Amino acid sequence: MASESLPTNTTGEMPKVNPWVVATAVMFATFMEVLDTTVVNVSLPHIAGSLSASVDEATWTLTSYLVANAIVLPITGWLANYIGRKRLLISAVIGFTMASFLCGLAPSLPVLVIFRIIQGATGGVLQPVSQAVLLEAFPPEDRGKAMAFWGLGIVVAPMLGPVIGGWLTDNYSWRWVFYINIPVGIASVVMSSMYLFDPPYIRRRIGETIDYWGLGLLAVGIGTLQVILDKGQEADWFGSPWVVDFTIIAIVAVAAFLIRELIARHPIVNLRALKQPTYSTGVFLMTLLGFGLYGAMVILPILLQTLLGYPAVDAGIAMFPRGLGSFLMMPIVGILMSKVDARKLLLLGVSGTALSMYLLSVLSLNLGYWNIFWPQFLQGLSMALVFVPLTTITMDPIPLEGMGNATSIFNLMRNLGGSIGIATATTLVARATERHINLLGANVTPFSPRAQAVIAGLRAMFLAHGADPVTATRKAYAALFGMVEQQASMLSFNYVFGIMTVVFLVMIPLIFILRRPQGRGAVTSH
Repeated sequence: MASESLPTNTTGEMPKVNPWVVATAVMFATFMEVLDTTVVNVSLPHIAGSLSASVDEATWTLTSYLVANAIVLPITGWLANYIGRKRLLISAVIGFTMASFLCGLAPSLPVLVIFRIIQGATGGVLQPVSQAVLLEAFPPEDRGKAMAFWGLGIVVAPMLGPVIGGWLTDNYSWRWVFYINIPVGIASVVMSSMYLFDPPYIRRRIGETIDYWGLGLLAVGIGTLQVILDKGQEADWFGSPWVVDFTIIAIVAVAAFLIRELIARHPIVNLRALKQPTYSTGVFLMTLLGFGLYGAMVILPILLQTLLGYPAVDAGIAMFPRGLGSFLMMPIVGILMSKVDARKLLLLGVSGTALSMYLLSVLSLNLGYWNIFWPQFLQGLSMALVFVPLTTITMDPIPLEGMGNATSIFNLMRNLGGSIGIATATTLVARATERHINLLGANVTPFSPRAQAVIAGLRAMFLAHGADPVTATRKAYAALFGMVEQQASMLSFNYVFGIMTVVFLVMIPLIFILRRPQGRGAVTSH
């Protein structure tokens, strides 16, 4: 198979392109894909109503995207070597943009799910390829600045997603949630065509044999795992036969895939990169980071909507301080990366994130807006201090020809960590709420003077509003149970945010295993 050829020159060197132009080109692609992972969430009720489906059925538009995304992510490095990085990136952007347009036109839910699968498959290519291109375009000493610029899209897009999705859905239609990708996709294709070029070592490796067994095992293992993580809570986890069956399939397929990749001559995913201690530790830290951040990101809007009564759009706006903090801090981190040991910045960022989670874990029902604003703003600042140094440190020991494979594994583990974090957080909130209702409800008895005083006060209030004695008593008990449920829910959210605090504290000792970036990354021989 022919590669995407470079412009001919006498030296055989790659054309000189301003790296910031390259960064802008890949930023468009990345921002579009990351935005689309969250922009649909708030539109689900509207999608369900418009396509004559239930909200539960409509959630397959999210699940199908995540499954396809997870399957493609780890093989992106291999795909780039097989067909060429430039060709792969442009094809993925075109596919994602066309799938977005077709999602907007979808006449039924099954059709929408099919186009979301295409979106997820093409979108899974964009992050790791964009990251590999970016790290390669800049010299080692400037990679911190490059990652800070790229990180703006990664960090800010998930914050803007719910706000943009809610606004478009309320003011226009849920279909515009997909149409907004079209101009961004066109800009990305034009810039990528003009300014991106395949390095020589990728052109040498185009046309390698395909590991069909590895590809099949990966699709089955990662696909079933993602379905379990996304739908397990709804099915009561291992209380459902299909979850048990899918779990067995996932374990067997993933185990067989790992064995296959270790013995294959041309593996789909080169797991040998994990032998490098700094890289493997960085991948593990990124997995924990995804677990904590994605888990917290999902349950916070639930807290705002169920306990404080925020509409979906207002809940999205209330979460904006996190994106604001990251937006302000990213450029500063980019400058500091060339002046300060990246591990110190990472330590500061992880500590700040742990503190922000702790502040969320001590909230009460009488919280105000600023009680939500400051922990999130601190978390946004800290995320910038975590994301840029961690990515730069982790990728530093990887040679350039292994960058695509390394970024694929790195992004896959972040997404899997996030999926596990979301599943864990939502399950823990539900289970902890039941437990706290039982504990608090045990104190609401006819023998509790305090409980009887509250009931008497509520009954008097309902009587004053015209209710008869029997109705007033019934409403008083219902209101008291509602108060117990609210308090139990708040305690369960506190509990989960406390667990996320511990997750980030666990990350701190692992930082000392990482080596300071040495500015490596030269092409090495096979």
